[in-house]
Amino acid sequence: ATLGRGLPPGFWWGTATAGHQIEGGLTDDWTQWEDSRFPDGGFHVAGGQRSGLADDSWNRFEEDLALMKAAGATAYRFSVEWSRLEPTEGTWDEAALARYQTWARRLREEGVEPMVTLHHFTLPTWMAAKGGLLSPELPAALERLARKVGTALGPDVDLWCPINEINVVAALGWLDGTWPPGGQGDTRSQGQVMLNLLRAHARMAAALREVDPGTPARPTRITHAHHVRIFQPASHAVLDTAIAALTDDFANEAVPRAFKTGRLTLSVPGTFSLDEEVPGLKGSLDLLGLNYYTRDIVRADLGNPALAIRYTRPGRPVSDLGWDLYPDGLRELLVRFAAYGWPLVVTENGMADAAGDRRSDFLLQHVAALEQAVA
Repeated sequence: ATLGRGLPPGFWWGTATAGHQIEGGLTDDWTQWEDSRFPDGGFHVAGGQRSGLADDSWNRFEEDLALMKAAGATAYRFSVEWSRLEPTEGTWDEAALARYQTWARRLREEGVEPMVTLHHFTLPTWMAAKGGLLSPELPAALERLARKVGTALGPDVDLWCPINEINVVAALGWLDGTWPPGGQGDTRSQGQVMLNLLRAHARMAAALREVDPGTPARPTRITHAHHVRIFQPASHAVLDTAIAALTDDFANEAVPRAFKTGRLTLSVPGTFSLDEEVPGLKGSLDLLGLNYYTRDIVRADLGNPALAIRYTRPGRPVSDLGWDLYPDGLRELLVRFAAYGWPLVVTENGMADAAGDRRSDFLLQHVAALEQAVA
């Protein structure tokens, strides 16, 4: 009965989705990835599954909205799907844009605050063919997307997230090789992807403020949905501690530090270092979004491209993905990132739980952690 009383008045209770995850009927670089395999013949997606129709959310938005209202949601973070809006370079699907406009307007009418993500992992196939996230043309192309969507949805949207999880898409696409384009152990390209996406963010934020200045009562506010994790060394050994700290800096600190200073600084000893200014990045954020799910134990492994093996301790409660369920990590990270000075938003939190019998406890425990952080 007292849960949530420790949170400030007007606190947003929301849900979050990604277009590729829920809309259905898409053709982008991820559908191409689903249709191909790893060099050893293994499926890119477990069991050879396809996104396909997904939840058919593209055609069932009003049902989604009714479910949000029933759940008491006061905010909804959704993404626009670039491949749907600009299926071929320079050609815009105005009907698709109008549908997203309707979504934003309907959310506002029902008292649900929309937060719109412009790039949530996926790319149009034409952009992927030009080099994807490494393409020098990417920042300008994403700026055009921001200008187009910001102009159309601006009257009903005040909260914008230009890009989702810069650190994750760079790591899984170029270091782990589990996401498109499947690069492995390429820390240099990983760093260049992060740099390119930060350049894009700066240009997108400037474009959004230009086409959607908002009003004094409802100013346009820009965030970044930043994936954060707890990285704990496997032991007190110097190497485990050092590699855990390096992993933490690369994954957790590099992107917020870049937003604060206007420079991306990365270093992997013996591999590469990067220190480069990003024009327009400093001052481009109004809020910092944190996507929090789990904790990793880090054991040094210098033969691994990531210099470490990350795992969950045996016997720990885990999600269907095998992720450690560690609510106190949310409290710890909120307190830590508050030190940067931005207002914080938890832009993602949840668990993979197909049976649905543990999710309520998960959410209750994480709301309690949220209240502890506020206190």
